[in-house]
Amino acid sequence: MLAFLDAKPLRGIVMAGVLAGVLLGGCAMTPGLPADQAPMKPGNPTEGYLLEPGNRVRLIVFNEAGLSGDFTIDQAGNVSLPLIGNIPASGITAKQLSKRIEDHLRKDAYLQDPKAAVEVQTFRPFYVLGEVRQPGEFPYTNGLTVLSAVARAGGYDYRAWEGDVVLVRTIDGDQHEYRATERTPILPGDIVRVLQRRL
Repeated sequence: MLAFLDAKPLRGIVMAGVLAGVLLGGCAMTPGLPADQAPMKPGNPTEGYLLEPGNRVRLIVFNEAGLSGDFTIDQAGNVSLPLIGNIPASGITAKQLSKRIEDHLRKDAYLQDPKAAVEVQTFRPFYVLGEVRQPGEFPYTNGLTVLSAVARAGGYDYRAWEGDVVLVRTIDGDQHEYRATERTPILPGDIVRVLQRRL
């Protein structure tokens, strides 16, 4: 009887160990995904977006059609505009560029009370790496999700861990890694990394 009673707690310990092993084994099947979940709220890609060479912008100077139009930021980081010439545009937001253009128009006495608006037309590309058929760099368009990004890269390859991916996003100059699902929205410059499933 005593031996039976002693075995009972031991059996409980063994069962707890087996259960822990099963749970840990289940976790090990997820191939190195970050703990932090990526934001699911679709962000506004222009919010806080810093302009860079190659971006195309649309400038609207109200009541001045001759000063308005589409312009590309050159490799030196400038945008070349009618009347006022080269304006440094790299590393600032579209809103800051609008203010800079207004200041130049006012300072050079071209307009007394200029009102300008800048809209970003093209963004930095996004990247899809890892277990996809055609990894690489792709042009960003509004409304992209992880699933549409993977589709642009030719879809998952046969070794891919499907569904969850690693999303790498640069925030204030620092790279952050998130766990993302196929429905996660992506932003300009994001890196989608599709991991290999463990066989």
